Amino acid sequence: MNNKKFRVSFQKLGLTLHLIGAMALCLTVGGLAEAEQLPREAVLPLALAQKAAAAALAKCEEGGYKVSVAIADHGGNLRVLLRGDGAGPHTTDSSFRKAYTAASLRRSTLELAELIAKVPSIQALRDMNDRILILGGGLPIELEGEVVGGIGVGGAPGGHLDEACAAAGLAILGKSQHAKPQE
Repeated sequence: MNNKKFRVSFQKLGLTLHLIGAMALCLTVGGLAEAEQLPREAVLPLALAQKAAAAALAKCEEGGYKVSVAIADHGGNLRVLLRGDGAGPHTTDSSFRKAYTAASLRRSTLELAELIAKVPSIQALRDMNDRILILGGGLPIELEGEVVGGIGVGGAPGGHLDEACAAAGLAILGKSQHAKPQE
């Protein structure tokens, strides 16, 4: 009998120690969560992305250009894609890749194309991954001082015209110019 009581007491003691350890762990983990704040990122709301894409498409349509417009978020994910009436099938891909490039590299794709032409040693930028497209028509979208995505236009007869339409999309967001390059 004594042996049985000893085992029961020992088991109760083990359970008590286990519970105390679990509570200490919870307090430690809870303390860490309070001590380290989660990072906050600005996000491009869907309604604003749709508004910008529609404005860019309308600007190109005014000029008689049949284009597609894409908006990528800060992670390079497609947020909005509009393919105008009569736009070539290739324009959906090129507009997305320009938006991705502008968001990823945080620069105008026209500026990047000009920079690569001037500085041949950075031509490898074109080959960083299969989504990069360094042709005029992509602009970074900056809100509250943070790049939150990119807008890309493809299909106008020249990168400068694609970029002008993309700029019209930014203007609707209250941004008359694209984000300045970060040196």
